[in-house]
Amino acid sequence: MTLALDFALPPGLSAGEPPEARGMSRDAVRLMVSRGDLDPSHHHFSDLPKLLDPGDLIVVNNSATLPAAVRLDRLAVHFSTAREDGTWLVELRRRTATASEPYGGGEPGEWLPLPGRATLRLIERETPRLWRASLDRDVEAYLRVHGAPIRYSYVSGDWPIEAYQTVFATVPGSAEMPSAARPFTTELVTALVSRGVGIAPITLHTGVASPEKDEPPYAERYEVPATTARLVNLAIESGNRVVAAGTTAVRALETAAGEDGRVAPAAGWTRHVVTPQSGVRAVTGLITGLHEPRSSHLLMLSAIAGEKALARAYEEALRKGYLWHEFGDTHLILKK
Repeated sequence: MTLALDFALPPGLSAGEPPEARGMSRDAVRLMVSRGDLDPSHHHFSDLPKLLDPGDLIVVNNSATLPAAVRLDRLAVHFSTAREDGTWLVELRRRTATASEPYGGGEPGEWLPLPGRATLRLIERETPRLWRASLDRDVEAYLRVHGAPIRYSYVSGDWPIEAYQTVFATVPGSAEMPSAARPFTTELVTALVSRGVGIAPITLHTGVASPEKDEPPYAERYEVPATTARLVNLAIESGNRVVAAGTTAVRALETAAGEDGRVAPAAGWTRHVVTPQSGVRAVTGLITGLHEPRSSHLLMLSAIAGEKALARAYEEALRKGYLWHEFGDTHLILKK
């Protein structure tokens, strides 16, 4: 296992608050750029237009983040993923002084009273961590009143749901923020478009990704619109880059890509996992945050960057004191 997949993350490198709380704009976070065998270079996210070429395409996730955590006296329920039959996948967590930790209890058929006189019924375990459950009312409407953004212990306190939305967020459905696009601002989007860089949306609703567990991603809802598919194919045919803003955008595009790399309109559920063995067919660049040791996301990054280049980048990020997690710094990986 390479350093990039198995390393020690010092506690001081976890971003505990949004950059705005540190007196910075969203696009002022640091941006490390990896280009194959070249040494990583260091910038700010606001430099992105200068790092891409006219005709390049950035594919962003327009999923909006739900206030998906419901807090009880001793437990928290994290609502993850809506199923087609009206049930939801949920994670039960024990509340602590700082946030929450995994909770292994619960029994099939058990009823949990929630705030607002709601009741959650546990149906069966979907994974060792997640339950399939049913709430006795519309979940998204309930969360808008009684929910809060999911927060883990490395975040110093509660922040409003607006802190967990990107400028592209238009379709509610994610349990956790598609955070790679958080540093984008309206001013930066204008600068990119003025540069001739295209921006196209996909939708992929992210589930909960408990930081204590190293698990492959499970099935998530996604859509690649026809317009986005056409723009991706045009960029590929023109020899330009297709840069995914986040691992969610990679997952959606690679699910919709054929063996020849052409992307077709698609929607539904994806279980596709990108690894160095599977490789990527449509994506030639990635904007992403810095990921936890041994995270399955690092396999996807290795598929795009190459294992040696990724290891070198993470060594550099640790040495330079880059900040991890959704409020931290960023990494641009370019295959060319």
